[in-house]
Amino acid sequence: MKSSPMSRPFYYLWTTQTAANAADVLYIMALTVLVLNQTNSLVSAALMPLMRSFAQMISGLIAPLLINRFRLPSLLLLSQSGQFLLFIVLAVYLQLQGSDASFILVFALVFVMSFLDGWTVPTRNALVPRLVPTEQSLLKANGLISVSDQVVQFAGWGLSGIVVAMLGPSPTLLVTAVIYGLAAAFTLGVKEPAEYNDSAARATAANSGMSDPTANTTIGSSKTSDTAGSSRWHTLTEGWKTIWRMPRLRLLTFMDIIDMLGGSVWVGAFTLAFVQTALGQGEEWWGFINAAYFAGTVSGGLLVLVLVRTIGDRFLSAMLIGMAGYGLLTAVYAVNTEPYIALILVLLMGPFAELSIVNRRTLIQRSVGKLMLPKVLSAQASLLHLVFCISLLGMAGLAEWFGIVNLYLLAAVLTMVAFIVGVLGRRSFRTPAEQDTAAN
Repeated sequence: MKSSPMSRPFYYLWTTQTAANAADVLYIMALTVLVLNQTNSLVSAALMPLMRSFAQMISGLIAPLLINRFRLPSLLLLSQSGQFLLFIVLAVYLQLQGSDASFILVFALVFVMSFLDGWTVPTRNALVPRLVPTEQSLLKANGLISVSDQVVQFAGWGLSGIVVAMLGPSPTLLVTAVIYGLAAAFTLGVKEPAEYNDSAARATAANSGMSDPTANTTIGSSKTSDTAGSSRWHTLTEGWKTIWRMPRLRLLTFMDIIDMLGGSVWVGAFTLAFVQTALGQGEEWWGFINAAYFAGTVSGGLLVLVLVRTIGDRFLSAMLIGMAGYGLLTAVYAVNTEPYIALILVLLMGPFAELSIVNRRTLIQRSVGKLMLPKVLSAQASLLHLVFCISLLGMAGLAEWFGIVNLYLLAAVLTMVAFIVGVLGRRSFRTPAEQDTAAN
């Protein structure tokens, strides 16, 4: 059966997010170079990604209050337009002040931009199920978004380095401002279906669950957040309570946490240490490893698109296969000492990683009502930002304690633990009818 085509609003969403991601890569590269040139301090440059993660975590915590007041396309437009305007201020300020620029002001602007960006990904992922016609299309849509994310990461860092080298940091920021403007403009084309546009329809949808048939019907409790008497605390905690109340969401979030704890080993400093210590190579191989990893994830996203019909509704099985393959390849990578074999291994990891990530995202989107989904995703995003920061600090200490090779082995073990948790919790993914059959 031929799959349904994507809606035009989805393609607008896809385009605006691709442009925004490209702008993020450009401005992070330009600002990092600028800060290093002006301060000669790695600590100052390292503050920026840490501050961005912290701002995004706070943003995710308060996002439910905004979700209650604005429709998702309006929230996305607010985020993109705000970042565009703030970035113009930042770029013009740096262009005028040059070496006299105050980095306190620069970091403050970056913090506010990151805060606005904090609800972008949860909003995007919550919009996707509303903008695609079928559940088969949902997996395809997630695959397309994943491919574009990885292409931007794969090509963006290399190209941004060339752009910064050719134009200089300050002019690069002006180019970035133009890209942010395009991202904001394309956001105007993101329109929700009419059923989400009036409060009465939203309340009805909330009561009925608006979710996949396998979703727990208790999600309909979101109707309380639409009433005038709903407290802010209830609104802020609704997504967290939903995650805790639903076995399926609780399990997927727990698996995400375990996986994220080990995922930080692919941050630049750890991969460089592994290349130098385990593979005995220089910085050029660090670049090769990174390029091979991102090439693998791009090919993995494309593989998911090809396998959409084959996967069908077997999202859990596909996710578990991806996690198992990724974990085993990471373990082999950790004990390998041959550079060329390492390249092949990280290239093979990509498809398994994407098979796991895309199907897990699809399972989360299908496990909760579409009106509650933004709040759930915001809660998960805040939690995972926090876990990532903790993981970075913890893994750095563990690397000093028992070595970089053992650190990658630990990452492989954590992924396999997440896989085992998924296997043991398969019952949570059964429909009520399947559970009754199994009980009988």
